[in-house]
Amino acid sequence: MRSVEALRAHGFGGTITMIGEERHRPYDRPPLSKGVLLGETDSTIVDSDLDALEVDFRPGVVAKGLHPGVVETTEGELAYDGLVIATGARPVRLRGDGPQHVLRTIDDALELRSLLTEGTGVAVIGAGWIGAEVATAARKAGCAVTVIEAADTPLAAALGRVGSYTAPWYEEAGVDLRLGTLVASVDQGGVTLADGSAVEAEVVVTGVGVRPATEWLTGSGVRLDNGVVTDEHLRTSLPDVVAVGDCAAWWSRRYGRRLRVEHWDTALGAPEVAVATLLGETAVYDPVPYFWSEQFGHMVQYAGHHDGARMIMRGDPAAEGKARWGVCWLTDDDRLTAILAVNRPRDLLQGRRLIESGHRLDAGRLADPAVALRDCTVA
Repeated sequence: MRSVEALRAHGFGGTITMIGEERHRPYDRPPLSKGVLLGETDSTIVDSDLDALEVDFRPGVVAKGLHPGVVETTEGELAYDGLVIATGARPVRLRGDGPQHVLRTIDDALELRSLLTEGTGVAVIGAGWIGAEVATAARKAGCAVTVIEAADTPLAAALGRVGSYTAPWYEEAGVDLRLGTLVASVDQGGVTLADGSAVEAEVVVTGVGVRPATEWLTGSGVRLDNGVVTDEHLRTSLPDVVAVGDCAAWWSRRYGRRLRVEHWDTALGAPEVAVATLLGETAVYDPVPYFWSEQFGHMVQYAGHHDGARMIMRGDPAAEGKARWGVCWLTDDDRLTAILAVNRPRDLLQGRRLIESGHRLDAGRLADPAVALRDCTVA
């Protein structure tokens, strides 16, 4: 949907056809694991006038293959002069013949919400962002919740050892958190663990990640490597074809590596660059990745990319009450490359600006939570 809006905003007056596997109007996904699952809203449809945008919207149509100038779909061939690939990602499911729920679509969220009732036993596989938010909603609904995580800490894939500071939140919320625990299969009535023991549950939710939905591009000539490979302009290996969102693995000048970011901020910002590229303009996509999560009463925000950077704590995660703390990651020359802010929204805002500016920082002042981040720059 953002690509359609960007095309019209750039003055494109030609025909726009938008197909989508789901039968819903375009909607935002972040509220699915938050407002929708918590019962605060039933719809996240984006506020766009499809008629005013003059878009031929075809819901329930799936892309099956790609040839130069033609997309094969479940409803026949669709010719194109320019193509935006935005097929997103699909949740990973575990083996076993028991019912397992995932959280990716509005239908997933509404179905799962209907099952989260007082006293229901819920097993959540994965203590990542989605797993934590599902556990939060389930506990609020009065469910008995067990979270099973293969790593030694929650949020291990996203935050490494920093995720260990969130482990006490589970106990405080009354969640049975089992770390370093492997799942063998999802079965009728619950989950069988690798050691042969079982976790009984009436509802099993699998939140162990997603894979880019790119199987339809096999043999098309589009280069694939953990997603659709693009340059910094979001161009793919085929002419007149760009990619955005969860399926795009784009080159970041800022971080000197290829990134694939599965968060709303990417889906929001990338279409502007992709459309400019399609229309022959020069634009570079090189944002500071950003995402946020609400879990167990804490606002968790992250910006940047921290691989290979050194970590500086900011505040005490074990402080009494609702702790306000964060983590900063610095490069070898003391420039901020990533920030985690827990219940410190101002730190996130200032930190994101510091990452964008590239200013050097005083590491000593940075470690003092009483000092504003903007006051930690080195002249």
